[in-house]
Amino acid sequence: MKKIQEILKKGWKPYNKKHKVVGYKKKAVTAIADCKTGAIGAHKYVCDECGYEEIAYNSCRNRHCPNCQAGKKLQWIEARKEEVLNIKYYHVVFTIPDELNLVTLQNQSKIYNILFKSSAETLQELAEDKKYLGGELGFFSILHTWGQNMMYHPHVHIVTTGGGLTELNKWVEKDEDFFIPVKVMSKVFRGKFLYYLKQEKLDFYGKNKYLENPASYNDLIQNLYKKEWIVYCKEPFNNADCVIQYLGRYTHRVAISNERILEVTDETVTFKWRDYKDENKMKEMTVTIEEFIRRFLLHILPPHFMKIRYYGILGNRNKKKKLLKCKILTRTKKYKKEKLPTPELLKKILGKDFNLCPCCKKGHMLIPNSS
Repeated sequence: MKKIQEILKKGWKPYNKKHKVVGYKKKAVTAIADCKTGAIGAHKYVCDECGYEEIAYNSCRNRHCPNCQAGKKLQWIEARKEEVLNIKYYHVVFTIPDELNLVTLQNQSKIYNILFKSSAETLQELAEDKKYLGGELGFFSILHTWGQNMMYHPHVHIVTTGGGLTELNKWVEKDEDFFIPVKVMSKVFRGKFLYYLKQEKLDFYGKNKYLENPASYNDLIQNLYKKEWIVYCKEPFNNADCVIQYLGRYTHRVAISNERILEVTDETVTFKWRDYKDENKMKEMTVTIEEFIRRFLLHILPPHFMKIRYYGILGNRNKKKKLLKCKILTRTKKYKKEKLPTPELLKKILGKDFNLCPCCKKGHMLIPNSS
């Protein structure tokens, strides 16, 4: 049994009795706990060479399950390969202040949408300004809601082209590092986010200080205008291959992987985490099982919420036409996309045949009557 499953098996029933948990989070926990167990069924594989049979339990396929992300991640990365241009790319991160955590937790879909919209508009509008670039970027945003210690920390990772398509259908690019100053992005992002936040009708419930004292919410907004918001940009990628390799680190992550969990007892969970405020040192943290589950639940997204979104050249509107034009202008070789089933894709990328028969080492394990 995987470590997160073990933790949920040990602690979910007492946690659920003690705390009020919304239905979609209960559903996610149940799916993760039952993943690849007899609770959600099984199917039989038979070797096409020696007839060896093996029973495999079904996956839950929940996007918050650490056991189910490898195949999805590789398929997503493979799809991106035909979109990557032969240019520099940058990684930009937009973070909302901790003071907004209470508001965000009770209005997740609304605040996350504002985070996506305000960060994307910030990049788009500044890049189109000839003072900085004068072209339309192509980028995608990925929502993460956690820090290394699993505490609540909503932010978006954006991977963007280092150049853009002008109105005259020419490619424009600058030689220096990222063309938009971080402080400029921070101020524009803050203004846009707070503008959209003030237009939104929010919901507060329970023992919430903004429900009990509405004036305190107005004070919060005013104080946030005075605060410097965190936006940072990492060094550019050297080439397209580096971009592809980098993507896997951010796309289909969940709050914590099984590999980071060091020990599970009847009462506690110990896991490793990186402390960015202390020279990126790796540390260990021990929390109760109840606290671990509380933190894990913070990062289960609302149903059907899109955590990866595409903008500019990569947006759905005129994407094929614009992308083809950009490939020509940047002299990017056309990528031949192959539609492969997950086992074949894993074999191609990882170099391992996961369907190879463990008995004869020659045949392949197939589901009977399947093509």
